[in-house]
Amino acid sequence: MTSLKQVIEVTEAAAFHINEMMEHNEEQGSFLRVAVNGGGCSGLSYGMHFDKEKKEDDFEDVQHGLTILVSREDAPILMGTKIDYKQSLMGGGFTIDNPNAIASCGCGTSFKAAKREGTPEVCD
Repeated sequence: MTSLKQVIEVTEAAAFHINEMMEHNEEQGSFLRVAVNGGGCSGLSYGMHFDKEKKEDDFEDVQHGLTILVSREDAPILMGTKIDYKQSLMGGGFTIDNPNAIASCGCGTSFKAAKREGTPEVCD
């Protein structure tokens, strides 16, 4: 495993909510995997899920007590990405700020990157 300290930053607020979700879903001991998937309105979409297994080509980092995994394939597209949790009068949610996204969709989870083409889908 290689450190991904320079790939993704997870804020303390985001880590707090992710750790709460892990506990609620009985996923203690899991890792947070951040990924780039094909699809979405702009061609690519973000994926975040709990994973029990590290892969040999994963970059790994621990931030605020949370172990984060990113595949070597996704790391260039996610380099410099910041994951935060924002609270507003309308509720709260995760925000992803990716400096490599050259376009994004109004849904907030779909984007286009210069380094990888995706396959756009119709948004619901």
